[in-house]
Amino acid sequence: MLHDSEDTEEIIERVAALDIGKAELVACVRVPNPDKPGRRAQEITTYSTMTRSLLGLADRLRALGVTRVVMEATSDYWKPVFYLLEARGLDPWLVNAKDVKHLPGRPKTDRLDAVWLAKVAERQMLRPSFVPPPEIRLLRDLTRYRVDLVSARTAEKNRVEKLLEDAQIKLSVVASDIFGVSGRQMMAALLAGERNPKMLAQLARASMRRKIGLLEEAFVGRFTDHHAFLLRTMLARIDETSADIAAVESKIEELVAPFVAAVEKLDEITGVGLTAAHAMIAEIGLDMSTFPTAAHLCSWARFAPGIKESAGKNKGRGSTGHGNPYLARVLGEAAVAASRTDTFLGERYRRIARRRGKKKAIVAVSRSILVIVWHLLSDPDARFHDLGSDFYDNRIGPERKRRAHVRQLEALGFKVTLEPAA
Repeated sequence: MLHDSEDTEEIIERVAALDIGKAELVACVRVPNPDKPGRRAQEITTYSTMTRSLLGLADRLRALGVTRVVMEATSDYWKPVFYLLEARGLDPWLVNAKDVKHLPGRPKTDRLDAVWLAKVAERQMLRPSFVPPPEIRLLRDLTRYRVDLVSARTAEKNRVEKLLEDAQIKLSVVASDIFGVSGRQMMAALLAGERNPKMLAQLARASMRRKIGLLEEAFVGRFTDHHAFLLRTMLARIDETSADIAAVESKIEELVAPFVAAVEKLDEITGVGLTAAHAMIAEIGLDMSTFPTAAHLCSWARFAPGIKESAGKNKGRGSTGHGNPYLARVLGEAAVAASRTDTFLGERYRRIARRRGKKKAIVAVSRSILVIVWHLLSDPDARFHDLGSDFYDNRIGPERKRRAHVRQLEALGFKVTLEPAA
């Protein structure tokens, strides 16, 4: 039986598509032909990606009455074009290149790509990618730069540890953190020329003083002037990077001041701290209307497995795919932190890890955290409430047993009616 479909053939009257490169872009504009009703007029023009040329492009699009401008996410080259057109009052759409695959067997040029993109866009066969508003973009730049700085500092700290190993200084064997107060004082003494293991070991502070004997053994090595030069340079870079991280964090605090209520709500989630809350807001924004449901957000972040079905057969769940790496990193760190707690999320991790392994448990808990974040940001009155580590035993466990027993009895031919005990 035939039935109505929800799909409608609606052509966007005035649309433009941009094929963007580093130095230039090709713009294809498709509008109604004024001389031939029912036909389309097409204009293909190449523009420089310099600001003056882009301003001319924006003026031309506005003069033609273009209502939608579509471009592919090509490296970072789309950003200045997108931001400029957005500031000029146009409606730019960023689309996934995977959704705009060219027909096989056809030649590929910048002009043909722009025409194909325009034809696909005018038939509304594309979905826009999520581009956060300007204030969130500023925050995102800072949170991502902070991640890069922390990674750079960690790499430099690893170089210091390798350098000490090369000098046969086994400080990292005794101290869990060689960059603590004791470790830094010992390395400063090495740079000042001190080589006596007993004198170096006496610089230990607090709990490290219980390991004086081991420290004396650890400092018996061959630390030379060559090692001192490299160590001094590495420590200077670590201190400089730490100062940069502090400055970036201070700027982040300024930008999140208007969102402090949302940050405090996310901070209440198990495993999520202030730094993680800042990063989450920077990556997904505050307006959850972009994602109609929590499942939409999880799918966008690639925390939902793909479905593969062909010829009526389900070929299993695919991998989650590659989503936002910065969001995945912060969710993974929050999931690991939550796994060590006696909470609902901690118990969820342990239950899944026993059956499916630790990696899949981290992904599952990360998705749970993302669902919680969506609900907290969608409802201004919502607050995080931990269900407790005994939730499965007190709620889900008895319910599963009840259903299982009922099914077994029904399989034996009994009609089951349950009544609660007095």
